[in-house]
Amino acid sequence: MERYQAKIAPVDSKLGLDRALVDRARASARRVAEDTQRFIDRHTTVAVERTVCRLLGIDGVNAVEVPMPNVVVDHLSDRGILADGAALRLGNALAEFPDLTPQTAAEAIDRGELDLAALPIHSEDEIRAALAPAVAAAMARIDANVAKRNEYFARFGDKEGPFIYLIVATGNIYEDITQAKAAAKQGADVIAVIRTTGQSLLDFVPYGATTEGFGGTYATQENFKLMRAALDEVGEEEHRYIRLCNYCSGLCMPEIAAMGALERLDVMLNDALYGILFRDINMQRTIVDQYFSRVINGYAGVIINTGEDNYLTTADAYEEAHTVLASQFLNEQFAVMAGLPEEQMGLGHAFEMSPDLPDAFLYELAQAQMAREIFPRAPLKYMPPTKFMTGNIFRGHVQDALFNMVTILTGQKIHLLGMMTEAIHTPFMSDRALAIENAQYIFRTMADFGSEIEFKEGGIIRSRAAEVLKKAADLLGEIERIGLFATLEKGVFADIKRPQDGGKGLQGVVRKNEGYFNPFIEAMRGEGNA
Repeated sequence: MERYQAKIAPVDSKLGLDRALVDRARASARRVAEDTQRFIDRHTTVAVERTVCRLLGIDGVNAVEVPMPNVVVDHLSDRGILADGAALRLGNALAEFPDLTPQTAAEAIDRGELDLAALPIHSEDEIRAALAPAVAAAMARIDANVAKRNEYFARFGDKEGPFIYLIVATGNIYEDITQAKAAAKQGADVIAVIRTTGQSLLDFVPYGATTEGFGGTYATQENFKLMRAALDEVGEEEHRYIRLCNYCSGLCMPEIAAMGALERLDVMLNDALYGILFRDINMQRTIVDQYFSRVINGYAGVIINTGEDNYLTTADAYEEAHTVLASQFLNEQFAVMAGLPEEQMGLGHAFEMSPDLPDAFLYELAQAQMAREIFPRAPLKYMPPTKFMTGNIFRGHVQDALFNMVTILTGQKIHLLGMMTEAIHTPFMSDRALAIENAQYIFRTMADFGSEIEFKEGGIIRSRAAEVLKKAADLLGEIERIGLFATLEKGVFADIKRPQDGGKGLQGVVRKNEGYFNPFIEAMRGEGNA
């Protein structure tokens, strides 16, 4: 089924970038991704297998609040058969007992009445045939969500220019809904529900609607469903489609991607390296999990947002700008490996240079224009100033205005709105209204300014872009030489070093047995015996 893609305005080439250098950087990133993919293809994780369970229709929690997908995968792990894959072992149970469904099989496992390791193994054809109805049902549900999204865009059209992206984060999904509706009526195009602090480190997905959270709201399937319905309601009133964003990162990355696909989310924070660097999640675990999450997002028409902006909160934005570009190249190629279209690659960067740096605005403009020219079809995600926001709301409003100017001058697409009260408190609805007014004023009055200006050959902007590109290409060549895992151990990105066998979640990584299959990767990629 054709997926609706956001409209990206064509970009003029103004920087005189060395295209051979761009091609060299991209080729190095591709070889890094291909090398890493060989590791991915040999391994699975507990999160991947729980995702298979969820897509097969296993839902709910048991009597002690353990999610049923965890019940099944823990059962497979305890019996040493996780490497066979949840699909093979569950499908085998369904072939042995035709009256079972994946859900009733999970419930029987929870009661101690079914041991997946004790059953005779049926043929692959029998196992696949037993799973086929559940696989088809999941695919049909996701297809219906894609069709519904397409229908909304056919009715309402889509916004030209930058999407105004706003955050809600009260901890209570019902209060989030109130604030999200208000933000949409004020002009927001994307509503992001910030995930509660620490959820990325939970190796399970909480269940049901939640009303308590710290620094955000739990990502649960019920919360996704409630917010989607609320945004559809306000979208009907406003006669435009409001995109919903959440976070499929952390130890449950592919599970949350599946939940988003099932509940028609439109945007997902989904970076190949973020969890490794900023949450100390084991790199082997994250690299395997990100692949399946991106396969799902690609099939469901979800735009991913990558997290390069976070590097600049721990590393200097001027000195380490080339690492942002190098990571964008890597995230692009990992997305390509998962079949994600360029039009769904919301590669990230940020306006985070020190305001005390002379000509900082020019360097920010160079970085943003460079990203736009190198990734012309990607709906780039541009993050506002945070590191150097002081609590002075008047200065902060000016910093955000400069950030808004870079967005409209360089054709950024997903514009995460800056708040003048950054570094003070979670935004009030009035803060959001002022921030939207600021952005809309600049976007309206400078709409065509970008197409009216050129950058001087040999000037600061062109020279800066050339310098950053050269450093990024050289860095990617070094990463190609030593491999991604060794690069992460050296602390190249964000000045953070991570050991290959350290971090959280390594125990959840297993090497696949012969005969392993994942019917959803096959179906979503159009491969194998799906």
